[in-house]
Amino acid sequence: MDLFASGTDEAAPLAWRMRPRRLADYVGQQALVGPGKPLARMAETGVVRSMILWGPPGAGKTTLAEILAAESGAELEHLSAVMAGVKEIRAAVERARARQARGQATLLFLDEIHRLNKSQQDALLPHVESGLLTLIGATTENPSFEVNSALLSRARVHVLKALGEAELVEVMRRALSDEERGLGRRRLRVDDEVLALLARAAAGDARRALGLLETACDFAVDDGQGEHLPREALEDVLGHQASAFDKQGDHFYDLLSAIHKSVRSSRPDAALLYIARFLQGGGDPLDVIRRLAAIASEDVGNADPRALPLVMAAWDAYLRLGDHEGQRAIAHAAIHLAVAPKSNAIDQAWKQTKAFVAGQPQLEVPRYLRNAPTRLMESLGHGEGYRYAHREPHGYPAGSAHDCWPDEIPRQRFYTPTAYGQEKRYGQLMAWREQLDAEADEGEA
Repeated sequence: MDLFASGTDEAAPLAWRMRPRRLADYVGQQALVGPGKPLARMAETGVVRSMILWGPPGAGKTTLAEILAAESGAELEHLSAVMAGVKEIRAAVERARARQARGQATLLFLDEIHRLNKSQQDALLPHVESGLLTLIGATTENPSFEVNSALLSRARVHVLKALGEAELVEVMRRALSDEERGLGRRRLRVDDEVLALLARAAAGDARRALGLLETACDFAVDDGQGEHLPREALEDVLGHQASAFDKQGDHFYDLLSAIHKSVRSSRPDAALLYIARFLQGGGDPLDVIRRLAAIASEDVGNADPRALPLVMAAWDAYLRLGDHEGQRAIAHAAIHLAVAPKSNAIDQAWKQTKAFVAGQPQLEVPRYLRNAPTRLMESLGHGEGYRYAHREPHGYPAGSAHDCWPDEIPRQRFYTPTAYGQEKRYGQLMAWREQLDAEADEGEA
């Protein structure tokens, strides 16, 4: 099958017509296709190894597979993990055997490889392992989470990045000048500013950039010096360009991670930047608020005890005000958390406590802390010796014998206040009470 046969078909979309036919014409991914880099070496030697290409839409995964097949002289079988079942995989294997008998290699390009089910993997693995098929998988998802470990062990993962603005402009410039497959015959004049706007709207996707360019050129005007694409025409093409992303994909989690780490690092501007990108990409504002609520305890904690109530108030405000007005409440909470003093003492204390309790199956509540709703329980000593804090000096039952710690369990310190914000005051209060305990213990001795 000649995947480049329709490259000069004027009825085909511009993105299809402009697909590079040689590695030398490929734009971007220089860490993979530059001189001496892994895929360039494969193209030069004609020996292609099984691989998984992991990257966002429009980064050029399919095109790379086609170029490697063409430059290595192998036949490319193109299957989608969504559409192809075991039957289609077995048919591809039989065709590969026939080619092998004729001395020709087969590259199997498997799109959306992360969607392979177990039966598909079982049908494919032996033939990848034997070398009958050279696998080129393509995925937008993290293969370490989504691809079977047996396949991962037989294929090297190559990471493709979204194309930068300059690279997308270069792709569009080539399309405007190419008279055979592109728009060169029209002699269109397009300003760099216009191409830059189209590149930003494409958000790293070359296919999208060429699609936007092709549509924009329908709005070109004749200004007496030939066809010209004015900036004003982009309003009809772009409208409100949402930089959408897969809400179950890595970009979704990367943005939430960036929000969290920016707040933790006390960088309010960066936090707002990533929140805005997340929301403009179609993310649910409630996902941001939930993350902020987690940050309030995990990273701010008692350094600013107002943090968690403020986030919950922002959550309530968003639900009451609606999306447009409510987004400001989210920004309000994010800025407060970012500027607030930081402490992870609560998070660390809770982790240590859970680990400690997991190793103490014999833990029991001391009798003086137990409830005694019946006479039987009273006769067993439940509640006996309990000191009611509000009747004690300073509101504190001083002394290690009344520290509420379980019998027969080694004493542990889980919560250690930091010296930041309000938590500094907490530390002072705890130190003062420890002094009261020491004085009470001396008195009892």
